Amino acid sequence: MAELKQGIRVMARVTYQQEYSDPNRNYYVFFYRITVENHNPFEVQLLARHWEILDSTGIRTTVDGEGVVGEQPILGPGERFSYESACNLSTGMGRMKGHYVMVRTDSGAQFHAQIPEFKLEVNFALN
Repeated sequence: MAELKQGIRVMARVTYQQEYSDPNRNYYVFFYRITVENHNPFEVQLLARHWEILDSTGIRTTVDGEGVVGEQPILGPGERFSYESACNLSTGMGRMKGHYVMVRTDSGAQFHAQIPEFKLEVNFALN
């Protein structure tokens, strides 16, 4: 289970998408499902995201943007929000990590909720 940071737990589940990938052209697609849980006694809103994506050749990509999948969800105490997204790499292995910019809706105080690093690996690379 993911570590609890700033009262927020972020968990990721990744699946390699062979049907959308083309290894002969160095194109690998991964779907990931993120779940964000609010373990604070106050309401929070996810405002923005920051991703660092690294492939196995050392190429690093940074992605910043508002919210996630077009939303800026508000989570009350004990609530969770899940969404699915995708990432493509030019190699069959890599990793992602980052953080969400969160805000307390009661005070307006902003903080970062860390997204723990997770691996992106094609199935056949695991054998």
